[in-house]
Amino acid sequence: MTILYLVLGVLFLFVVITDFLWTTLWVEGGAGPLTSRLMVWTWGLVRRAGDRNSQLLTVSGPLILIFGLASWIVFLWAGWTLLFASAENVLIDTVDARRISWSELIYYTGYTIFTLGNGDFIPQDSLWQITTTLASATGMLFITLSVTYVLSVLGAVTQKRSFAANVSGLGTQSTELLGTSWDGSTFRGLETPLNTIATQLNTLTANHKAYPILHYFHSKRTTQAPTTSIATLDEALTLLQFGVAEQDRPDELRIMQVRSSIQNYLKIVGSTYVEPADRSPPPPEIATLREMGIPTVSDEEFTSSITELDERRRTLLGLIESDERQWPASDRT
Repeated sequence: MTILYLVLGVLFLFVVITDFLWTTLWVEGGAGPLTSRLMVWTWGLVRRAGDRNSQLLTVSGPLILIFGLASWIVFLWAGWTLLFASAENVLIDTVDARRISWSELIYYTGYTIFTLGNGDFIPQDSLWQITTTLASATGMLFITLSVTYVLSVLGAVTQKRSFAANVSGLGTQSTELLGTSWDGSTFRGLETPLNTIATQLNTLTANHKAYPILHYFHSKRTTQAPTTSIATLDEALTLLQFGVAEQDRPDELRIMQVRSSIQNYLKIVGSTYVEPADRSPPPPEIATLREMGIPTVSDEEFTSSITELDERRRTLLGLIESDERQWPASDRT
């Protein structure tokens, strides 16, 4: 028995099985160590290769998904191959009754883990028959969970873009969002959309926790980018909570509910992928609300209120820049 092959084979299998189960089954754990590093490295390469408006960024998510699946296959295949290679005469050639070569060993391992069962080679004794069965079991588990994982990720990508489109449909700027919901005396038309948005955002946050790869599925259209939509939404809520005159504000509980959902999103996504930006984004344009006929507080009172939100707003800016996007422009820029 070759100890080196045995140790390497067991190590490869331990790494890939741990990372695979961690990524596909452990919802609270996010991505496994191997997958996490692969995502960061691939996204970094794509960002360096393409500029902010490059079409290349849109393939980063599929690339990471393909590379992740490929790395699992390579590690699983290599691990079992090294394990079978660690002992002499493990397999018998059913045709020529001779020792098999490395290429034939790799072939045998491949059709075993992919459950093809050609029968060209067979294990020599009961120990390696059981080992072959275990290899087939891991292959079947890999195929089943991989398909489920890919479908779940693609479903989460669709939900992510649907959420962004719903927010963008209300307005691509914070002042536009409030202007479209102001009926001349109240923001009553905003209450139902806020309920829907809060629910969708909670789902998006849960999906990001379960499938960290979701962060790297980049859309070229800003209206389908949750990072920009969430910043727009949060700025609109800031204007509602601190900029609009108190008697004209909607239900405070509803505002706090959505802000809490945004905070949970920032806690999960922001803390994982980015640091707060080293500068604050431009303040919301409260003057634009006045031009729309919406009663507001004074500039001094509003400026004092948003100072307390500086770290939150810098986190939003950092998140947007990490997604290779720009802060939502105001009506005056």
